[in-house]
Amino acid sequence: MMPLTMAETGREIQIRKIGGKEETRRFLESLGFVMGGFVTIVSEINGNLIVKVKDSRVAISKEMASKIMI
Repeated sequence: MMPLTMAETGREIQIRKIGGKEETRRFLESLGFVMGGFVTIVSEINGNLIVKVKDSRVAISKEMASKIMI
């Protein structure tokens, strides 16, 4: 397992685990980041990511992305 921040741009990846505090996990889940779900990194700028999740594009910080394990 590795954090989402280390994934390749343009490749669809399955989420294996979401770490962090309960409120962080709930926030990410509300955006569509759930265990077993798939995400695709659209672009990366200074570690911050724009990802496609459930047919939506979402921008997340480097800190949030590091809590999502793939």
